[in-house]
Amino acid sequence: MKFPGRRKIKHYFPATQGKHRLPKSEVHPTQDTYIVGLDETIVDVIATVDDIFLAQHGIRKGLSNLVTPEQASAIYQELIAENRISDHFAGGTIGNTLHNYSVLADDKSVLLGVMSNQITLNSPEYYYLCDTSSNVDMHHLQGVAGDIGRGITLITEDGERTFAIAPNTMDDIEPSSVNEELIANAAAFVTCAYPLRHADKPIKATLMKCLELTKQYNVPVIITLGTQHLVEEFRDEIQLIIEKYASVVAMNEQEAEALTGEPKALLAAEKTLEWCDMVLLTAGAEGLYLCGYCDDQYKRATTHSIKSQDITNFNQWEFSRPQHKQDCEAPIKVYSHIDPYLGGPERICNTNGAGDGALSALLHDIAANYYHLQQLPHSSKHTAKHLSYSSFAQICKYANRVSYEVLSQHSPRLSKGLPEQEDSLEQAYWAR
Repeated sequence: MKFPGRRKIKHYFPATQGKHRLPKSEVHPTQDTYIVGLDETIVDVIATVDDIFLAQHGIRKGLSNLVTPEQASAIYQELIAENRISDHFAGGTIGNTLHNYSVLADDKSVLLGVMSNQITLNSPEYYYLCDTSSNVDMHHLQGVAGDIGRGITLITEDGERTFAIAPNTMDDIEPSSVNEELIANAAAFVTCAYPLRHADKPIKATLMKCLELTKQYNVPVIITLGTQHLVEEFRDEIQLIIEKYASVVAMNEQEAEALTGEPKALLAAEKTLEWCDMVLLTAGAEGLYLCGYCDDQYKRATTHSIKSQDITNFNQWEFSRPQHKQDCEAPIKVYSHIDPYLGGPERICNTNGAGDGALSALLHDIAANYYHLQQLPHSSKHTAKHLSYSSFAQICKYANRVSYEVLSQHSPRLSKGLPEQEDSLEQAYWAR
């Protein structure tokens, strides 16, 4: 387990601790530190076409078109035959998050979902596996007879993007495929709101089983909201699930407004704290907010400039470490904000996945706290029960940096860790 930032490794890795002779890809619940995620497994296919191609397949230009497995297969085979495909990307909100977490932490995560029993060379499923970190344990995927989801992006000469979406078997994961021990020993469980759309599919029952297990074993639950339209459609159900199960809610400003009815990002985050312990809110050019709770006796004042928006001096205690509200004798709300790293990339290649990247950084910090607690339970870091290893402000900085990296590349998945050489100011910050 790597720790976020630049730290003195000797403090966290006892030299006498036994090590495996060979690394093992499969998670051992009672030995490893890991996070678990449930996702709809899907591959994003990027291709260049013309208007005639769209018309031939009955695809409406500029829209998201839901297609049958047969249509998707016919489209894909023609794209292959005519050499029109430029890229395959493993997709899925949680799949992206787990991959990025494993790259950042250089440690294990577990993906729950489905995978085709028969995988052929250069098939979408093949690219999904190739595009996923080897530290993501896929031994617990449920085998299915058909294809996993395909999201085909068709780009015409005028630059217009048209989408052909084939869910296929991606929602067919059965509750029986969930290993109770795996959930019970996880550092965190992460999922998204997408399965709520499918009351008639097994994935929703699987999600509810996972959530019940996390509650039974007191495992932190992180829920990311998906899209604005999804939140608008299932707002009441999402709110109830957050209240009952969630420790952390991750969302963007549009989703936050849809959930709370509050158009201002900071106030939307404050309102969401009525239902959970922490909120990660990415707000585009406005930056990133991290909000939560801390016991009054453990609060730490910031040395950064004090900020006031809709809440006066809202970042005053941002050097505090997040806690579950129920673990605080006198809980206070803590808010932190950071502007886009370096003002944002000079050229944004891809906005898809920036929020997932930020969430993976937060998950890394939560898992690091869990790991440190297992290794050094009597450390002063654990005098009180905390949700994360670092402060609100430090997590903001880390999440912001990961988002920048995702925005700077075409794929929503990190191909490597963050650059080794950072500016001296950042080195000084992480050395704190």
